[in-house]
Amino acid sequence: MAITIDKNHLLQGENVVHLLTTKNVSAFTQGMPDSLVIHYTAGRDAESSARHLQQSNVKASAHIVIGRNGEIYQIVPFNTIAWHAGESSYGGRAHFNNLSIGIELDNAGELTKTGNEYISWFGKKYLSNEAIQAIHRNETIAKYWHIYTEKQLLVNEEITQLIMRHYPSITHVLGHEEISPGRKQDPGPAFPLDRFRRRLLGDNRDDQLAGIEVLPTEGFVVPNKLNIRAGAGSAFDKVAKPLASGQQVKILAEENGWYKVKTEIEGWVSKGFIEAK
Repeated sequence: MAITIDKNHLLQGENVVHLLTTKNVSAFTQGMPDSLVIHYTAGRDAESSARHLQQSNVKASAHIVIGRNGEIYQIVPFNTIAWHAGESSYGGRAHFNNLSIGIELDNAGELTKTGNEYISWFGKKYLSNEAIQAIHRNETIAKYWHIYTEKQLLVNEEITQLIMRHYPSITHVLGHEEISPGRKQDPGPAFPLDRFRRRLLGDNRDDQLAGIEVLPTEGFVVPNKLNIRAGAGSAFDKVAKPLASGQQVKILAEENGWYKVKTEIEGWVSKGFIEAK
């Protein structure tokens, strides 16, 4: 994907659409931005969400919106403050609009299960392969969430790497749920935030590696039988027959003492029963 950032701080390249708003005019102060904040749109589709944020009477905006097919809509130049964070604080700092670039991913967010369908707050229905059951990092009860697409996640990672190379002041990657806990829950547990952050900072900031636990990529089952579940916890449904001792697994993610693993199927197991390589 040949995308660049031009002298006007705008993305240029394939699948990039400029829907620039006129309401955001304040430039970042010197040394800023130093953070990226990841959001979901909680909207019907990427273009409608971007056009909504573009409107002059809407008191919210973001720098870019990334669609489910990898399309990108830019609303605010990267050297200009956007209104994506709202009331926010993290690490002893506040007002993250003034500190960060905001990236919105087209995603419906939390879903409600009704029969075999999963329904968004705006009434759109999704199939079972478009939803996951997971516990949010700021909550204790499992809910249903709209998944992100592989293409969307790939483009998001490529664009954030490009932004960080172009703006070397950026050394923090955060979710909206981290800077506005209780008020916001995006990008939610369907987005691999911790893994994404490790990959991004590890690839681009060697001095950030100290103290970061690296997630192993493979392992094998230790006990005779190990249940594999739909989410990170024993309250989640089993998704298949138990895994057998010695069975090799790929480790995809870690959450609350559980590994998300993949064999022929994919699910969650208690990490204490996996011998990681």
